[in-house]
Amino acid sequence: MVWHFGTFRLDPEMHELTRDGVAIRVEPQVFAVILHLVRHRDRMVGKDELAAAVWPGGIVSDASIASRVRSARVALGDDGDRQGVIRTVHGLGFRFVATVTESGGTAAFAAAASAGVTGGVTAGVTGGVTGGVTGAARLGRPSIAVLPLRVLGAEDGLDILSEAIPHEIITALSRLRWLAVTARGSSFRFRHAEPDFDLVAASLGVRYVLSGVIEGAGKRLAVTLELTDCGNAEVVWADRITTAPDALEELRHAVIVRIVAALELHIPENEARIALSRGSQDFDAWANYHLGLRHLYRFTAADNAVARSHFLRATALDPAFARAEAGLSFTAFIDAFLRIAPDVGAASLAARRHAERGLELDPLDPFVNFVMGRAHWLVDDAIGARHWLSRATAINPNYAQGYYASAFTSMLIGDGGACAGEVEAALALSPVDPLLYGMYGVRAQMLMQQRDYDAAARWGEKAALTPGAHHLIALIAVAACGLAGEEEQAARWAVAARAKRPDVTEADYMTAFPIHDHGARARIGEALRRQGF
Repeated sequence: MVWHFGTFRLDPEMHELTRDGVAIRVEPQVFAVILHLVRHRDRMVGKDELAAAVWPGGIVSDASIASRVRSARVALGDDGDRQGVIRTVHGLGFRFVATVTESGGTAAFAAAASAGVTGGVTAGVTGGVTGGVTGAARLGRPSIAVLPLRVLGAEDGLDILSEAIPHEIITALSRLRWLAVTARGSSFRFRHAEPDFDLVAASLGVRYVLSGVIEGAGKRLAVTLELTDCGNAEVVWADRITTAPDALEELRHAVIVRIVAALELHIPENEARIALSRGSQDFDAWANYHLGLRHLYRFTAADNAVARSHFLRATALDPAFARAEAGLSFTAFIDAFLRIAPDVGAASLAARRHAERGLELDPLDPFVNFVMGRAHWLVDDAIGARHWLSRATAINPNYAQGYYASAFTSMLIGDGGACAGEVEAALALSPVDPLLYGMYGVRAQMLMQQRDYDAAARWGEKAALTPGAHHLIALIAVAACGLAGEEEQAARWAVAARAKRPDVTEADYMTAFPIHDHGARARIGEALRRQGF
């Protein structure tokens, strides 16, 4: 595997660094520094890790590390001020930040040439793997290639759209920090009538391929999409989106929204399933992270403990794994929010501490910003929460859970207009989200503050009926039905709430949902007390 960045070419097998085809002489330790940073460019490399890689078994000073990094910058035309190639993370380590492509290995190039893919094949983050993606090649961050759409029909403009839409998909997916996305210049070399997934996986070193067709179907335009796991050629997700020929913006938006939401759900679930099928001896940091996600959204003490154990293993295997730190923040949030932990204050502090650590490692990850915002809820700081949640959706405008959490914050401070719009955005982006019950519940709580009790009861019951709803969601249905004058229905939901948490009280509700509108708090509290809470 050979790496390319700017005019540089790094060949680890030949132990060679060239610029514009001319070899650059560097000391072996300087070459080792560059090589290790490039190999792990998807994350920060700590000083201790770099020392172990370059000086294995030896003792090395910070000054020696700094000297080799400085020499590496000189060799790469970089410096400590500009840091356009190697960036220092103050006090922690270094990141290789230049854009990198990978040349496929000999087998990949031979396969590509025999299939008519000319001009070289470059890849994204992972290396080339002949014959699909299995075993050790599945370890690490998931990776995907988005292929040009195949055109069916002869309508004008379809050829342009067949590349324009995938290009926008690549741009949108590049905002997902947990997913490595192959650059357009590499994936667009595969314009075959039917994609050869083994060839794509071997040439681009990816686990997943997003492919599809665009066609003129009568008076409609249609895009059919498939997400394929290259390891077994299994279709993980598929969808068909249609629109009028003159509604291209609507089509583009629908495609982006559905793909981002689908991949956020289906790839982690698929990765968790495959990790379990391999056995625990093969769980790397990313496998543990995805297994943690599988339990995270169930909001039970047992599942939260399992999720935490996986996130802890992930951070032990990769101390610079920002998303695993965010996962630990989320589990601590659940401990405090549901009052599972014996020391709620300590859990709140842990939620904040892990979020801060995640931000140190990757401040541009929307999930990390999301958990920091939620940590602010625990101390009734809605303004602080709104700041971090706005950052999450600014970083990724298709981040459904970011909009949901923003809606929760708007509900707390009584901003009905913002809350309704943010819930609507979250539902449009992710209609089967694992936090769907929370989206419905937030809308119900806002409607209670607005004294639209009939609508609040409908949304509250919808929330409580959604899979995964916990005891506090059932209390929302109790309060909403009670305020709507539906006391019998409120009593039924009271039974459901106590079945989930026998000792739940009005105080638990008020602590979890610190609504600023004191009149609404009083009315909700009275409705709960009528049912014995």
